[in-house]
Amino acid sequence: MEVIVMKLGECMGDNMWQISYDDKPTLYLVATPIGNMQDMTFRAIDTLKKVDVVYSEDTRQTKFLFANFGIENRLITCNDINELTVAKKIVLSLSKGLNVALVSDRGTPIISDPGYKVVQLVQKAGYNVVSIPGACALIPALITSGLESESFLFLGFLNKKNIQKKLTSLVDEEHTLIFYESPHRVISTLKLMYKIFGDRRVSISREITKLHESIYRGYLKDAIKLESICGEIVIVVEGNKNNYEIDMDLVLNVDIYVKNGLTLMEAIKKVAKDRSMPKSDVYNEYHRRKQ
Repeated sequence: MEVIVMKLGECMGDNMWQISYDDKPTLYLVATPIGNMQDMTFRAIDTLKKVDVVYSEDTRQTKFLFANFGIENRLITCNDINELTVAKKIVLSLSKGLNVALVSDRGTPIISDPGYKVVQLVQKAGYNVVSIPGACALIPALITSGLESESFLFLGFLNKKNIQKKLTSLVDEEHTLIFYESPHRVISTLKLMYKIFGDRRVSISREITKLHESIYRGYLKDAIKLESICGEIVIVVEGNKNNYEIDMDLVLNVDIYVKNGLTLMEAIKKVAKDRSMPKSDVYNEYHRRKQ
């Protein structure tokens, strides 16, 4: 086997060490508050003042931020629509020796926000990409949930076109699951989670860091009875602890095993074992309800 030894800063195709503070033109990914302005860091303010230009997902929101902290700089829009075009402009700016910052409307760039295409193109062009850490809704939601935080899986906003398929694929995940959700979909999403996951522990955080922040902690079977949940929402769901199949709808339980690669009879046998039921009872109930 050939052993490749690379020095820091040396580039070989897509393999490269970045020396973050070597005075090379840099793209800074700057986190901003998600609600409470006191969460803005000194380093973020200093960076936004010193770079040559700032790209923002929502310039109106960023102008408000700038006014709060006495920041004066040029603002240009970077959103889902124009991201690829903007990425090329940012690389051009970096090639001229300029430093650039990227911010989202709130929170950490790229986390369920634009910026991935920009970072990818800047990296390929050989320029530095440096994170200025700060607020991000998923971490406060996780650490206040009371659920295991040693390992977790962040899913962001689920695509409404394939939400059932996506949740079904997560049934066997042992990691704590974290989702972003909108107020008008949250109850229907919780009901679907209960149908697919069974009755797991759940935490629902809304308006994190804001005046009306609140956290619901309980079980999915109770959470689906909530009338409405307003604001920006993070759902944290307990991972599979190998005891949820019993709470799940029997037909759905069998179908999930089939989708995961078992034959129908193998799935029926597995469900029967999970539920301590005779295989014939599972078989008969499954086919009766499938008719």
